[in-house]
Amino acid sequence: MSLHSSIANSRGKLGEGGFMSSYLEALTLVERLHRLLLDVIKDEFERVGVLEINAVQALLLFNVGDNEVTAGELKSRGYYQGSNVSYNLKKLVDLGFMHHQRCEIDRRSVRVRLTPKGREIHDIVTRLFESHAEGLQAREVLSLAGITEITNSLRRVERYWSDQIRYIY
Repeated sequence: MSLHSSIANSRGKLGEGGFMSSYLEALTLVERLHRLLLDVIKDEFERVGVLEINAVQALLLFNVGDNEVTAGELKSRGYYQGSNVSYNLKKLVDLGFMHHQRCEIDRRSVRVRLTPKGREIHDIVTRLFESHAEGLQAREVLSLAGITEITNSLRRVERYWSDQIRYIY
C-alpha cells in the first residue's frame, strides 16, 4: 500500500484534520520532495552537459565537499545506506571524481576526497542550490523564519525516528 492510499484510508478513520492524516501527508511530501530534488539535479546536469554521473552521485559529491571521509562516516551522518554509498563511491573513484586512499590508522578503512573534477560537480550543485535559495526568498515562497521552522521540525522528527530505531529492541 502506498503512502497516498494510506492517507486516504486514515482520513476515513481519523477525520479530515486528524494528526495521522497530516503525518502521512508530510511523509508523502518528504518522499516526493526527495525524488523531485533528484530530478531537478538531473535536469541541471543535462542542461550543463554533465552526463557521466547521476543525481545521487552528485549529491554525494556535494555532501563530501571539502572533507576527507570514509563510507562509514557518510552512512553515520545519515546521507546514505551502506551498500548504496559503497557502490557510488567506487563508481565516482573509477570515473575520476574522487580520490581514495587507505587510512593510515586502520588499513581496512578507505578515505575519499574530491578530485578537481569532483569539485566541479560540487560547485555546480552549490550554484544550483544558491539559485534555489535566492528564488525561494525573492518570490516569497519561504522566509528565513519559515525555512528555520521547517528545518527545526524536521530535526525533531529525525531525532524521534532515530530514538525509535535505537530503543526498539
